[in-house]
Amino acid sequence: MPIGIVLALITLLIVSVLYFFYSYRRHTLGDNAPEQKIDVKVLDKQSIPLSNSQPGEDNEEYWLYVQPCSGGPKREFRIGIHYYHALNRGDHGTLTYRGLNFIHFALKRS
Repeated sequence: MPIGIVLALITLLIVSVLYFFYSYRRHTLGDNAPEQKIDVKVLDKQSIPLSNSQPGEDNEEYWLYVQPCSGGPKREFRIGIHYYHALNRGDHGTLTYRGLNFIHFALKRS
């Protein structure tokens, strides 16, 4: 096999692996993802106690579970305590997020 073909295959393999990791980080982990807004309905919320929290840190983490009003997959976001206490099951509003990161929830009043 000529050395040029081997080098071309190795180069193609390296480019493919690098593109895979770039795509994985952007679409799955949300790195450098664009900010998006969708209308959602709050399905549930949950607080989970943390067993290894340090003094002065929160001893719980708070999660919000939502369903897009226009259809689509259910989503879950880690939220702050103020959103946890302000939102209730059945609330409708506009969710702003970036990748997997929760940014803001604007409640729609009826």
